[in-house]
Amino acid sequence: MKTSYDMLVIGGGPAGAMAAKCAAEKGHSVLLVEKRPAIGVPVRCAEGVGKELLHQFLKPDDSWVASEIDQAQIVAPDGFVMNLKPEHAGSEVGYVLDRKVFDRELVWQAANAGADIMVKTRAVCPLTSDGRITGATIEHNGLKTDISAGIVVAADGVESKFARWCGVNTTVPLREMETCAQYLMTDIDIDPHTTVFYTGNSISPAGYVWIFPKGERTANVGIGIAGDKSRSGSRAKDYLDRFVSMNLPKGKAIELIAGGVSICRPLEKTVFDGMIIAGDAARVSDPLTGGGIYNALYTGSLAAEVGTTALSNGDVSAKALSVYDTTWRSSPMGIALERNYQIKEIFVKLTDDDLNAIIHSVSDMNMSEFNTLNLIRNIVTANPRLAMKLGKAGLKQLFDSIS
Repeated sequence: MKTSYDMLVIGGGPAGAMAAKCAAEKGHSVLLVEKRPAIGVPVRCAEGVGKELLHQFLKPDDSWVASEIDQAQIVAPDGFVMNLKPEHAGSEVGYVLDRKVFDRELVWQAANAGADIMVKTRAVCPLTSDGRITGATIEHNGLKTDISAGIVVAADGVESKFARWCGVNTTVPLREMETCAQYLMTDIDIDPHTTVFYTGNSISPAGYVWIFPKGERTANVGIGIAGDKSRSGSRAKDYLDRFVSMNLPKGKAIELIAGGVSICRPLEKTVFDGMIIAGDAARVSDPLTGGGIYNALYTGSLAAEVGTTALSNGDVSAKALSVYDTTWRSSPMGIALERNYQIKEIFVKLTDDDLNAIIHSVSDMNMSEFNTLNLIRNIVTANPRLAMKLGKAGLKQLFDSIS
C-alpha cells in the first residue's frame, strides 16, 4: 500500500471528489478516503442545484439528472402561492440530481484522472510536524496506516471531525444548525418541473418545507427547522409527518433520511499550514436556503488549484494557501453567503403575518425590475409595519447585505 501522496483528500462528497479530480489532472498523486462503504449514500441533501452554476463544472448527464426544473413556487403561511419564473428564481430552478449516481460519477472521474480511492476508510487523527499538518492516520478494515501528504484537503462534511482534531473550532450554534428530515415519496400529484417551498412557523419554525420533483409523481419532500426549535414531539420528522398527512396523504414514502445543515457564517479561517478546508466542512452551505452542491464543487476545485500551485512552489504554509481563503470570500459565492446570512438573521424572526405580507407584496412586483435591491425596497415600502418592527438598525442591516 502506498503511504505517501502529494495530496490527501478526506471525504468523498462533491468537494472532495472535485479536489481529487482537479489535482490528479494536474499530475499530482492523490489519495481520496471516504468513511462510508459506498460513495453517494446515504443521501443527505434535497439534491437541487442551479443550471448555470452546475454548468461551470459539469455537463449534465441523463444518468444523474432526475428532473429539470422550470419554475419555483413559494407558499405563504396563509396558503397564497407566489410563482417565480426561471429568470427570477435564480438557483431555485435548475436540476434535481440523483446524488447516489452524481457523487459516484465525480469520484469515478477523479479515479480516471489518476487519484487513488479508498472507501470504508476513516481518517482517525492528523499527522503533524513543527505545527504543520503532514497527513493523517487512516483506518481501513481495522488496520491503521500513516499516510503522509504534502497537503491535506479536509472535505469531510458538516461534522468536520478532521479539522476539529487539527484544532479548528468547528462548533455550530444550535440555533444555526438546521435539523432536517426528508422522504423520497412516490404516487403524489406534483408538477414534475416545479420546486415548491412552504413557509410558516407552524409548519416549519425558522425553516421551510420543500418539494423537489424527481420525475413524474415522485419527489423529495423534506423539511428543515432551527435546531433550537427541536424538542420531543416537535422534531423535524414530526413536522414533516404532519405536513405530509395534510398535503400528501395518499403518497408513499419509500426512503427516509435525516441530518443537519449549518446555516451559520463560514469558518473564520479555512487554510492552515498544510491544510485546506472545503465544502460543508468549511461551513459554506447557503445560510438562507441550506443549498451546498455548487459551493462544494467550487471550493473543491479552488482547493485543488491553490493546493497544487503551493505544492509546485514547495510552500504549503498558511500564508501561501491564503489565496484560497481570500478568493472564495471575494467571489460571488462568498458575497452571497454573507448577504444571505444577514437576510436569514432577519427572516427567522418574522411572524407568519409578516411572511404573509411579504410574499403577497412581492407577488405584486413589476417582475421586469426584479432584483435583490428592488425586492427589499418593495418589502419595506409595502409593509410599513414590518419596517417599524425592524427599526433603523434592522433596515440598515438588510440594505447593507445587498450593497
